[in-house]
Amino acid sequence: MLRKHRDTGALKTLGPLMASKLRQRRKAYANGDAREDDVTALVASYNIHKCVGLDRRFNPERIMAVISEIGADVIALQEVDQRFGARAGLLDLEALERDSGLCPVPLDGTRNNHGWRGNLVLVRNGTVDGVRQIVLPGAEPRGALVVDVTLAAGPLRIIAAHLGLLRRSRARQIRAILAAAETEDGRPAVLMGDLNEWRLGKRSSLQALDPTFGPLGATVASFPSRFPVWSLDRILANPHDLVSRIDVHNSPLAQVASDHLPIKAVLRLAQTERPEREGAEMASAA
Repeated sequence: MLRKHRDTGALKTLGPLMASKLRQRRKAYANGDAREDDVTALVASYNIHKCVGLDRRFNPERIMAVISEIGADVIALQEVDQRFGARAGLLDLEALERDSGLCPVPLDGTRNNHGWRGNLVLVRNGTVDGVRQIVLPGAEPRGALVVDVTLAAGPLRIIAAHLGLLRRSRARQIRAILAAAETEDGRPAVLMGDLNEWRLGKRSSLQALDPTFGPLGATVASFPSRFPVWSLDRILANPHDLVSRIDVHNSPLAQVASDHLPIKAVLRLAQTERPEREGAEMASAA
C-alpha cells in the first residue's frame, strides 16, 4: 500500500510537467492563411552556445553554415562571445557576410567581442536606422539590443535579448524591455531571443509582456536540440498579427551545432486589407 501511495503521488507531481512538455513539442505555429499580396520578411533567433555543439566540439564554421541555411533577413544571435577573459567574438563575421549577405549592426564599446553582452543582430539587404544597447537588471550580466531597420518589406524594430535564469530577474528585465518597445514613428516591433522561460500560461514570467507583445501562445520547442521539448526561444510581435508563421529550423546540422535549435518567423510587414480571423491555427510539422 505504501508503494502504491508513492506512485500515485509521483504521477500527480509529474502530470502537469508532462502536459507542459507535450504542449511544447509543437514544431510550427501558423496565424491565418498566407496570401500572394503579402509583403513578408523572415526573421530568426539562435542561441549558438558559444559555438560548442552537442558533440562538445568548438566549431564556428558549423554554426555559420546553420545560419546560412536559415536564409533570414534579420537574425538575432545569443552567446556570440567568450564569457570570460577578453570576451572575444567567436564567429568569422567577414566570412558570414560573404556567404550569407548578413552584416552585423554597428555597436559601441566593442573591441575583441562581437556582441553586446553576448547579443548580436545581423541584417541582410536592409538599412540600420538606429541601435541602442540596453543593460538589463538582474543577478547576471544581461543585455538587449534595440535595432531599428528598414527592410525591403518595410520598417521594423528588433529587440534582441537573452533573459536571465532567475524568474525574479526575468520580471525586471521584461519591464526594461517594455520601456524600450514603443517606437516614435509607429513601426512594428519584434522581440526575439532566448527568453529562458519554459512555463506556459499564467505561471510564465512572460505574461507581463501581454498585451504589448504576442501572441504568447505562439510557442515552438527549440531546446534541447537533439530532442526539443522546451520553448525557451521566442519570437513575439507588436502588433500580434504581424507574425504569420513560426517554425523550428530542425536540419541535421542544426541538431548538433548547438544545444538550441534556431527558430524563424515570417512577418507580414505590409498587406492589403483582409477580414479578421478568430484565433490562430496551430500546425504541427511532419
